[in-house]
Amino acid sequence: MERRGKKSYLKKTFIGVGSYLFIFLFLYAAVSKLLDFETFTVQLAQSPLLSAYAGIIAWLVPGIEILIACLLVIERFRTLALYSSFTLMVMFTAYIYIILNFSDFIPCSCGGVLEKLSWTQHLFFNIFFIILAGVAVFLADRYSAKKTLLLLATLAILGIGNVTLLFAFSEKKMHRNNAFQRRYLHNPIKNSDTLELHYNSYYFAGEAGNDLFLGNLTAPKHLLQVSKNLKDTTSINIHLPKSDIPYKYPRVRIIDSIFFLFDGTVPVIHTGNMQDWVVRNTFKPEAYFTFAEPTSSNALTIRTVSNKTGNAILGTIALDSVPKVQLKPDILTGDLDGYFDRDGQLFFNKQLQKMLYVYYYKNEYLVMAPDLKEIQVQKTIDTIETPQIDVKELKRTQEIKLGGKSVRVNGLSTSYGNYLFVHSNRLGRYESDEILGYAAIIDIYSIPEKAYEFSFYLYHDPKEKMHSFWVIGRKIYALIGTKLYTYDIKKSNLDFPEDNNPLQWQG
Repeated sequence: MERRGKKSYLKKTFIGVGSYLFIFLFLYAAVSKLLDFETFTVQLAQSPLLSAYAGIIAWLVPGIEILIACLLVIERFRTLALYSSFTLMVMFTAYIYIILNFSDFIPCSCGGVLEKLSWTQHLFFNIFFIILAGVAVFLADRYSAKKTLLLLATLAILGIGNVTLLFAFSEKKMHRNNAFQRRYLHNPIKNSDTLELHYNSYYFAGEAGNDLFLGNLTAPKHLLQVSKNLKDTTSINIHLPKSDIPYKYPRVRIIDSIFFLFDGTVPVIHTGNMQDWVVRNTFKPEAYFTFAEPTSSNALTIRTVSNKTGNAILGTIALDSVPKVQLKPDILTGDLDGYFDRDGQLFFNKQLQKMLYVYYYKNEYLVMAPDLKEIQVQKTIDTIETPQIDVKELKRTQEIKLGGKSVRVNGLSTSYGNYLFVHSNRLGRYESDEILGYAAIIDIYSIPEKAYEFSFYLYHDPKEKMHSFWVIGRKIYALIGTKLYTYDIKKSNLDFPEDNNPLQWQG
């Protein structure tokens, strides 16, 4: 009798402690959202799963959290509230898992201390509370163990199913466009080899001779030298002069045996020779910049923001004893907000000696001389000419954010020889919805002929996402997850300078 009473007491204590943990969690999360309601609404609007319902969900989620917290206080409704807690946490966890593994956007929708957690930490945090709720309802003994397990499984399936449906409908709506049709050749490329890098923070910094150089977002002074056949790797450290420069987003680029390490938020530009990787020159141009691409050993093309209009603009920096900055405010075009509608990727085609700028949100790209003259506007195959962007402004902070209903037309891009390669998540006519789960669509354009050539798939592990790719001759290099993939382009499909085919650009 005494043993049974002690067991009952322990059950009751566990249920009580678990209930109060949920009460604290839900009340804290709800109050954090409501105190900064505008930010929470904008963050929801950035989500590809929830953007269409952001206004409703912004009130619904904290409302449900407060309701469940109140029911947990009342012993009569405590078991029902624990089932509700279990279901809500399963939905939150499914949302985080989908965002991490399948979404193009990674927004934040939490407030307070929880906002400091990484998405992976948040995933494990949620799983802990799912287990807590599950154990608590078992100990409540309202139903038999078999019935309780069946009910929990049903609620989990319903919760995951609802979130998955939201994602599926929103993603298909964003990616589908039957107004254009791609041309796919029969097996134009083949997978060659892969190299495990162990980190997903690498990016392409440059190439020289038989080697690639990968920069690391989390270790700015560190480079990984990788042979183009992926057989050999060497770690390199750039030797910076001692200083108190507050670096925020340093990046490395390599051209003509010269390395550049720059940070446009400071702004500062370091240069040195690849022979010893020691910084020899430091320049402090009178211009902040968001992107920079070297076009020679002493010149860069930059993208910056006009301090007069707030618009994204292009410019050049000549690295003389006193850096000379020239801004070109009339090259990028956009009449919506001036920043996101002009957003895109800037890079240099060394073979053609041309700068390229591929817009993210409309079907255009620019081809220019390194001094940003001789500008030509060319088209990609999508039909969106006017950006479809969802811009939100936080009145309290005057911060502008891009919403999840924005349609990204062109993604990652690179160029080699006569060709532009553009990664796109937009599905054309007759294309399968499932393909985006295990392959990246690459569209190829002939720059001199201003023409679309064909498209192909880069197949990869369905669990991973491509975050950068490069083309060097007949090799495609792609950073996917924590691996470096290589693919071979068949000789019959594209003409490259190394095939003794002349570059076609006529100026």
